[in-house]
Amino acid sequence: MRILESKFVQGFIKMADDGYKQGWHERNGGNLSYRLKESEVESIRARLNAPGDWTPIGTSVPGLAGEFFMVTGTGKYFRNISVDPEVCVAIIELDDIGENYRIRWGLVEGGGPTSELPTHLMNHEVKKRVTGGRHRVIYHAHTTNTIALTFVLPLTDEVFTRELWEMATECPVVFPEGVGVIGWMVPGGRDIAIETSKLMEKYNVAIWAHHGMFCSGEDFDLTFGLMHTVEKSAEILIKVLSMSPTKLQTITPDNFRSLEKDFHVELPERFLYEK
Repeated sequence: MRILESKFVQGFIKMADDGYKQGWHERNGGNLSYRLKESEVESIRARLNAPGDWTPIGTSVPGLAGEFFMVTGTGKYFRNISVDPEVCVAIIELDDIGENYRIRWGLVEGGGPTSELPTHLMNHEVKKRVTGGRHRVIYHAHTTNTIALTFVLPLTDEVFTRELWEMATECPVVFPEGVGVIGWMVPGGRDIAIETSKLMEKYNVAIWAHHGMFCSGEDFDLTFGLMHTVEKSAEILIKVLSMSPTKLQTITPDNFRSLEKDFHVELPERFLYEK
């Protein structure tokens, strides 16, 4: 099968383009990665480039040894992915100890995988373990309203989760485990990768203060939908705060507990405190 005709490649391209159209990817902002299924690797293996030299990942991810990933390229623009994916995207292979990678397709005009590759792979390793392999997508975007909230809300999981949940009834159903928050850190390095992977042990959403959002999911639709839901909730909250410093009514802790029963979700009680 031609690589660009593969369903997972088309899904990757569509998700990147959808994010760009939301306004989340100015210039070369944001990155996306997908862990290929074995059947997907076999379907394109004959079309992959001959193996080249190994390059250090910058971290160790033994739980992903030998796996293949589709990733956006460093310095590449999301707006160009749908136009020329072979220039903007790569398929990489990890070595048998999870410490090095090599490019097997894409980035035909040069360059390497996203500078956030250590963060993506460390978090893929965590989500593969905690979800039994179900999660395959990691997505980072510069979501405007969520970034704005990191300047005015306390940077705690409890406050962000509760405020976002209150903005739309579907929120505690879409992300019942809540969201994690990290104070400002230099992006692209091992330190932020470690802190994000700690949050990914229990959340599917990590908010990076003054920077953006980092989400994990089973497939492209669920992962994009998760980020879209959080960002829309942030937009509603900003509109509420711009109209009044206080809310006349909202979803109460007991309302949330009723949602648990009807939608069969478990909402951590630490997010249901009385204000």
